[in-house]
Amino acid sequence: MYDFGLSVLEQYDLEAKASYRGRGALVCETQKGLKIIKEFKGSEKKLRLQRELQVHIRENSDIPVDCVLENLEGELIAKDDDGIAYIVRDWFTGRECDVKSREDMFESIQMLARLHTVMYLTVEENFRKESLIDECRRHNREIRKIRTYVKKKKMKTEFERCLMGCIERFLDQGERALDELENSGYTDLYEHSGEIGSVCHGDCNQHNVLLTDQGPMLINYDRWTWDCQVADLFLFMRKILEKNNWNVRLGQDIILAYHQQRPLSEPEVRNLKIRLAYPWKFWKLINHYASSSRTWLTGRNMEKLEIMIRQEKAWLEFIDCCFSELFLRQFTVS
Repeated sequence: MYDFGLSVLEQYDLEAKASYRGRGALVCETQKGLKIIKEFKGSEKKLRLQRELQVHIRENSDIPVDCVLENLEGELIAKDDDGIAYIVRDWFTGRECDVKSREDMFESIQMLARLHTVMYLTVEENFRKESLIDECRRHNREIRKIRTYVKKKKMKTEFERCLMGCIERFLDQGERALDELENSGYTDLYEHSGEIGSVCHGDCNQHNVLLTDQGPMLINYDRWTWDCQVADLFLFMRKILEKNNWNVRLGQDIILAYHQQRPLSEPEVRNLKIRLAYPWKFWKLINHYASSSRTWLTGRNMEKLEIMIRQEKAWLEFIDCCFSELFLRQFTVS
């Protein structure tokens, strides 16, 4: 009988008093506190570096961390009788950040800034995030490829007709963001981040922020990487702003709240602007369309596209208004 990894606890000298299913994992109450068991299919070397990062955070800050545990043999990966690999992490009781609560948002963003001040490791190039220039260039090629495919189709679905009505605008925005990126100081920022070993969580959104009795924390470091740390700020802001119709004042307040804990340079804020100006959500929908059966498209895809089109004006106005020259003067050049 499949036990969702519960049997591996004995390899950690742990005994489950109670357990319940979490999101893709098993949460256990043990004699040493809450632990979470999750199936593992990634790189063992990167997992070892992840534990090194998490131990570093734990030793150099007061921010809780869901640290990967070593078993009795000093290994991070434990296999059950069926040969399935699992990892066990510390776990905490709490709730997700509420994207409609200013208190939750600002408590979370200040935690992220404080976390970034200790998130540094010597770079392993194999695990470094690719250049943002290369990533945006690749995504623009993918959008153009889908544009050509759909344009040639004689019988188009409702989704494809709607797509063709807006694809040029979103592609143009992607091309302009890439052009601005190539002519900015991004390359210097990227190279500097490698020199100092700055680390990003890599999946920084409200679902991975846990508000606990010990304070706010980031969980699920599976996508951590070496990169410019403004990438984490961008990911968190994009999710929040999408849920708040790209409110300019809210965006500026979030940036300033982060800046109070970890000072941002003007090049970093300009890079944040470019990241927010790229049509990531549109590319993601295009990519999903390209990788799925195009003869069967869910109504959810159409709904997502319609939401993007409705928010397009507010999104573009946010980019123009949030990052005014007056606002940028508040940040010093590094």
